[in-house]
Amino acid sequence: MKRSQTSFVASLVLAGALVAAATPAALAQTQPPKKRTGQIEEAEIEIVKERVNQLPEATRNFDKIKLPAPPKTERKVTYTFPDFRLPADRLNPSVKVLTIRAEEPEPLDGNFLKAGLGNYGTFYGRGYFHSTRNTDHAYGLDIKHINSLTGPVDGKNSATAQTSAHLMGELYRGTAAFGATVDLGRESYRFYGYDKAANTSPPPPTPEVADIRQTFNRFAVKGYTHNRAPDQVLQYDAGIGYRFWKDQFGANENNVLLNAKVGYALGDASRVTVAADASFISEKDLAPGTQQRPNAAAVTRSRTFVQATPAYEFVSKRVAFSVGATLGYSSDTTTDVSRGVVYPAVRLGYTVEPERFAVYAGLGGALQRVTRYDLTTENPWLNRGLNVADTHRGPTIYAGFNSTPARGLELNVRATYARDRNLYFYLNNPVDPTKFDLVYDQNATGVLNIHGELLYNVTEKFRLGSRMDYNKYALKNLPQPFHRPEFQGSVFGTFNVLEKLALGVEGYFYAASYGISYRPATNPGEARVPDFYRATDPIVDLNLRADYRITPKISIFAMGNNLVNRQYQRFYGYPVKGINVLAGATYSF
Repeated sequence: MKRSQTSFVASLVLAGALVAAATPAALAQTQPPKKRTGQIEEAEIEIVKERVNQLPEATRNFDKIKLPAPPKTERKVTYTFPDFRLPADRLNPSVKVLTIRAEEPEPLDGNFLKAGLGNYGTFYGRGYFHSTRNTDHAYGLDIKHINSLTGPVDGKNSATAQTSAHLMGELYRGTAAFGATVDLGRESYRFYGYDKAANTSPPPPTPEVADIRQTFNRFAVKGYTHNRAPDQVLQYDAGIGYRFWKDQFGANENNVLLNAKVGYALGDASRVTVAADASFISEKDLAPGTQQRPNAAAVTRSRTFVQATPAYEFVSKRVAFSVGATLGYSSDTTTDVSRGVVYPAVRLGYTVEPERFAVYAGLGGALQRVTRYDLTTENPWLNRGLNVADTHRGPTIYAGFNSTPARGLELNVRATYARDRNLYFYLNNPVDPTKFDLVYDQNATGVLNIHGELLYNVTEKFRLGSRMDYNKYALKNLPQPFHRPEFQGSVFGTFNVLEKLALGVEGYFYAASYGISYRPATNPGEARVPDFYRATDPIVDLNLRADYRITPKISIFAMGNNLVNRQYQRFYGYPVKGINVLAGATYSF
């Protein structure tokens, strides 16, 4: 789970005591001491790693607010509104979430059980077991399961199931924190994007479930340490991890990860920093282009990724700047692009009015790691034999401002232009259009992004926010930016109506994106002839939630998702569920 989600949750718990036993939340993580600045923290926007937003039919996540024992440290956090955000297999907005200071967390009960039922044969269950807050250690276990027996196409042929477990533990020793996490996951999907109205005689038979099933198994472990004292001369944050992924067809990915960030203060206003990441992947799959060959053999490939950014940083009352460079290496050779890169890492910020208005601009660029582990959380209907490659993003130029124009109102606007290589797009396969290939423009892709965030939080009972992104892709070889919508926006709000009742709303709007339509195949196994590039319908999705606390330990909840009842297609050929509801109860102990 993410630190950003926890921070929002912590604020919501303090804001409304009525949701202490009723409102779900993300994972437990560290909370900073209470500190208000009234200013949005600037966060860098990355277009590529934001992931292509995918929207299968699976059900939503329903989290309860619980937090772990925090070390006392200064940390920037991210507001995620986890109760009302669609999970990864529905919508995954590319926009950055609002970054604001967290409220001081409330004491924890530590444990809860939650269960709910919904239409489409949906069952949801969660068990959350966590230590109470203390200054010595924290540990917890979070187990989730959600499944739908039927879906929007041919009942069980579009069923889904997701099960996950997250185990964490932390020790606090003086100014240092040591921690570890273990994650397990299993997901089941169906390739239900087949054409039921194919113009053939006789019409094609309905596939059997066993012939269209896809299953993913995931495992991840990580150990880390970081400094908890922000006033020390030497600051550090380092980790080592391992991730494993496997699908229904025997493809697998083993990934060893390293990351570290070190900062050394030269004085009250300046310091030097070094941030570094490394990833070493061994993957096994069919060779690209051999998916349709009979008895094609799997091949093993190694992928290396190393990147470091040394920089000098200076901060005064009104001026802040950093000067450095990003040096990276990726062994991928999908397109004619250099394996080694050097990008500038320069940023200049100026505070026009303290805690009211600040502007900034900079030059940058970086390699961005792309893995099957992550791609399949965006789009679970991927083909075999994918040519996965890291994205080269840069050079980039950006400028923006942070503002608090009125009490409780926070605004963040940023514009970025980048030249990307190996930027992937999803395109239906010509032999089996129910599966998606990764395609790349052989030349650099110009990407213009305009990003905005708005948060209104004048009282503890009412919050309203919006996030939006406009992306313009300048392609050379590809005819369309397949399955990357030009505009993405969301609106979210929470309202504590009564002492025991909390309401929430979240809406999404995505502009149309492009897939490809093929003519029916003449013979089975033949590549189909492209018919035309088809634009999907715009996405409009409205979700509402209510939580009611019956007793300090028992609460009930109800959620309505896709209340506009539009069976839109985030990926061409895959309509989502119509109106779906879930209701259940929570017991805290």
